[in-house]
Amino acid sequence: MCGIVGYIGKKDVKSVLLTGLKALEYRGYDSAGIALRNDEEIQIIKSVGRIKNLEEKLTKTKIIKATSGIAHTRWATHGKANETNAHPHQVGKITLVHNGIIENMDELKTRLIKKGYSFKTETDTEVVAALIDSYLNGDILKAIKKATNDITGSYALGIISETDKDHIYAIRKDSPLLLGLKADENFFASDLTALTDYTDKFIFLEEGEIAKLSSNQIVIYDSNLKPIKKEIKTIKLDEKDKGKQGYEHFMLKEIMEEPIVLEKTIKKYLENPDLLPDLSSYKQIHIVACGSAMYAGLIAKYLIEKYASIPCQAEVASEYRYKNNIYDRKTLVILISQSGETADTIAAMREAKKRGITTMAIVNVKTSTIAREADIPLFIEAGPEIAVATTKAYLLQVALISLIAFNLSKHNLKEPDKIIEDFKKVPRLVKEIIDKRENYQDIAKQIYQNENAFFIGRQIDYAICQEGSLKLKEVSYIHCEAKEAGELKHGTISLITKDMPVFGIITDENLRDKTLANIKEVESRGAKTFIITTDKLKTSENDITVKATSPFTETLEVVPILQLIAYETAKLRGCDIDKPKNLAKSVTVE
Repeated sequence: MCGIVGYIGKKDVKSVLLTGLKALEYRGYDSAGIALRNDEEIQIIKSVGRIKNLEEKLTKTKIIKATSGIAHTRWATHGKANETNAHPHQVGKITLVHNGIIENMDELKTRLIKKGYSFKTETDTEVVAALIDSYLNGDILKAIKKATNDITGSYALGIISETDKDHIYAIRKDSPLLLGLKADENFFASDLTALTDYTDKFIFLEEGEIAKLSSNQIVIYDSNLKPIKKEIKTIKLDEKDKGKQGYEHFMLKEIMEEPIVLEKTIKKYLENPDLLPDLSSYKQIHIVACGSAMYAGLIAKYLIEKYASIPCQAEVASEYRYKNNIYDRKTLVILISQSGETADTIAAMREAKKRGITTMAIVNVKTSTIAREADIPLFIEAGPEIAVATTKAYLLQVALISLIAFNLSKHNLKEPDKIIEDFKKVPRLVKEIIDKRENYQDIAKQIYQNENAFFIGRQIDYAICQEGSLKLKEVSYIHCEAKEAGELKHGTISLITKDMPVFGIITDENLRDKTLANIKEVESRGAKTFIITTDKLKTSENDITVKATSPFTETLEVVPILQLIAYETAKLRGCDIDKPKNLAKSVTVE
């Protein structure tokens, strides 16, 4: 969530900043703004809503000829989404943009008011600007350092000081920020996708490091303000990953890419089995994640417990990090995160590491915080995922966690070679599934006018239901719940009304009849039911079926069906599919 871009150089500063902000739109935001500076002045322009609103405002404003600037897309935390609260914020001689949350904002604000500062906004960011200004006595680096020492919370800051017209500054803690390098110009951003139009050379800032950028040099200081050398990484982004490639939405493009990226990820680990660590010595496993990644973790929990007989718990990171977790030396903590920057998941990882517990991560972004800090990072091969609602990255999380579960279980299985063959053929099966788009369009036509829906299933099917429900609600705004099929009758069935869509998922043969009985219960109360099952367990010609394979791979076939139903429903409802309201791609605040 939120995006930061900074630039110093000879190009049109406004254009560079806007290009960067547009590349970060997928992260989620509700306002945007830029600050332009030259030797004489700093000009700030802000607007509410999409970046196109900011562009329109800029066309009606006389813009200064700038030599540097900072820009921001804001996802509201402190204060409403309005122009006053939008970034950048200016206090005294300091102008800055900020991602993150300052937890001791009220304490700092009270202290600054006593010093004579007044505040125009409701934001914690304005407090940070005032704090740095209060310490400014000629040396901007010392002022930034003193101010950040006072702050409790997370931040990535892009800073301009009126006392230093030749530089822009950047610092981070618990929120991502990186630098881009090129001859006669330099950049910073919260995500490298903001800069790939301009450079393929990057430096990743670590916690507490401060970067001082001029047009021809970057100097990085450690937490003691001593200059340090950092590795410059070359990262090239394929052109095909940057655009929609003719698809109407990024979400659809990313679903259609699933067979390719699924084959790439599965092939990588099947052909290089040493990439999967031997986890057999662990006596318990904790899986920690948020959102869709959490539901991938639930699938892993069922597979690991059922087939490897290792106790496994899967918990939401924002809860797990605060509970009294009972570890021993044989505990493994698995973190799952597409971005590798999910704030609560990072905090949970660091807490486990403090306790001496081994951490393993399943991540898409190889340069992310979780990828760099986990003891054992494992990578999916999704490539950039732009739509806020995850599709291909979630599917690959399920694929990799299923491979891990299989690797842990294969000594208990009768035909492990057959399951390996199922993994090899599942990309082709997924391709056949997504090619049947007209089937999902037909379902969407039947449900898109409803405002409520249910998904029901048992055991691993319930885990799949959780993601199916989330996908439908987040892109179509239909209120939707996932429920254990056997639990529905204990109260929740009272919500069933005539023609309410209820999706039943059945992939477990042993539980088929039980779930069918629950489906009959909601049908008798007027629900419109849709059964998603395997060709082996098919109940009628109206069922949506996938090929019966193994329990380690059948989930991979069901997931794209749920994604396409959600997509087609949202399209009929006229929703902003790639950027759902109130949501962000990478949740970097707690």
